[in-house]
Amino acid sequence: MASDGGRKQFWKRSAAKVPGSIQHVYGAQHPPFDPLLHGTLIKPGSKAPTTPVKLKKVSTFQEFESNTSDAWDVGDDDDELLAMAAENLNTDVVMETAHKVIQNHSKLQEQHKLQEEQIQEEKSVQTSGLSSAAHGDNRLVKSVSESHASCSADGASENSSVQRSQSLPHDSTVLPVGGMTDCRTSTTPALTEREASRLDKFKQLLAGPNTDLEELRKLSWSGIPKQVRPITWKLLSGYLPANVDRREGTLQRKRKEYFAFVQQYYDSRNDENHQDTYRQIHIDIPRMSPEVLRLQAKVTEIFERILFIWAIRHPASGYVQGINDLVTPFFVVFICEYIEEEVENFDVSSLPEEVLQNIEADSYWCMSKLLDGIQDNYTFAQPGIQKKVKMLEELIRRIDEQIHRHLDQHEVKYLQFAFRWMNNLLMREVPLRCTIRLWDTYQSEPEGFSHFHLYVCAAFLVRWRKEVLEEKDFQELLIFLQNLPTMHWGDEDISVLLAEAYRLKFAFADAPNHYKK
Repeated sequence: MASDGGRKQFWKRSAAKVPGSIQHVYGAQHPPFDPLLHGTLIKPGSKAPTTPVKLKKVSTFQEFESNTSDAWDVGDDDDELLAMAAENLNTDVVMETAHKVIQNHSKLQEQHKLQEEQIQEEKSVQTSGLSSAAHGDNRLVKSVSESHASCSADGASENSSVQRSQSLPHDSTVLPVGGMTDCRTSTTPALTEREASRLDKFKQLLAGPNTDLEELRKLSWSGIPKQVRPITWKLLSGYLPANVDRREGTLQRKRKEYFAFVQQYYDSRNDENHQDTYRQIHIDIPRMSPEVLRLQAKVTEIFERILFIWAIRHPASGYVQGINDLVTPFFVVFICEYIEEEVENFDVSSLPEEVLQNIEADSYWCMSKLLDGIQDNYTFAQPGIQKKVKMLEELIRRIDEQIHRHLDQHEVKYLQFAFRWMNNLLMREVPLRCTIRLWDTYQSEPEGFSHFHLYVCAAFLVRWRKEVLEEKDFQELLIFLQNLPTMHWGDEDISVLLAEAYRLKFAFADAPNHYKK
């Protein structure tokens, strides 16, 4: 990443290009409504005023920060405190806001690492205590007591930690944030207090007779809990209607419609005019991720049908390599609606045939909705991707000229590494769990899979600035860019990436000529 001084200079230059009449300014969270900025601000511990106090318009970050109670404390929920809705905040405020969010994520990561190390040390103490016959009981009691105390996510006391864990659902399957382990002996991970709160918000929003899709998008921007992700994705993709009473009928009709296509078209896969398409699909499916899925015959059968039917019904593009990857996230998310364990440990063929048919049809329709917005990526010569790669090149030239110049000097063309980023929506660059988290935001962001994805790719390249500049050879540079070390990435890494992308998007959103030299 660029130095702080260079970053500040860049944002100062960028600020001149953004109009001053910006209505709403936010950081790395989808714009929510913030009561702190639209009502009377009362600091913790202070008494409410007897008469309403009219808020003064905030014009600087310092004024905003002084009027907001602990808005950027590390322990706060960044996802719900990034709404700065004062009408005349300038670009510098937005950049400072997003930068604060990224710093908070970094601090949280450090805390999680320290907590993990502490837990490992305590496990070692517990093991040594069990091996000692003379003092085993006492040591075990002490070790378990310390372990419970250390597992509290916010550093609270042992008693409050136990009370919180007792109040959380015991059937949750959502993984704890930041890799923290469950304090209990149950094999099902426990929800953190923050996760439980977010899940409740989703459930309340989804429980009404008509789901407010705009509110659902705002809530989903910072990630969707695993339990409600299937229904939320179907709503955000436009597959299901907002009205609860119409959903079951819509599902039955669309599933029946899909299998009518299968009955009508699938037998033609060996016809002379379609056999090349089918053969290419058959070759590409074994390349998909994760490995455990591609090795299952039932999964191959389902994917072949989905991709072939889509290709037949979209003759303008037909099947193009890369589309096969786009089925996987939908398939994995929708299968989790019927199973509790991780997909990697599950035999798909053990599910009832009716369930598998539901998952197949739902995956087809949601993938189709996604591709409707980026179909020019897959028409002849793939002009959509060609255009996006060129836009990425010009964007990097403006964001970090040193990286751009370094790639140019070593004759590395953006098409050589970024074509795949656009073609596969970064699915080959990050683990599947990260893709699913990324798609939570893409589906809640306007033109997320096309427009916002460009900024994510820019932030992704700049993320590897140090490593890129250290490579002094064309071959080594290209090998690195095509095999980025993201194997151990998780939700927090994606959150930081999205924060950077949102900051870039805002900086250039009102600058239509920012791609030009």
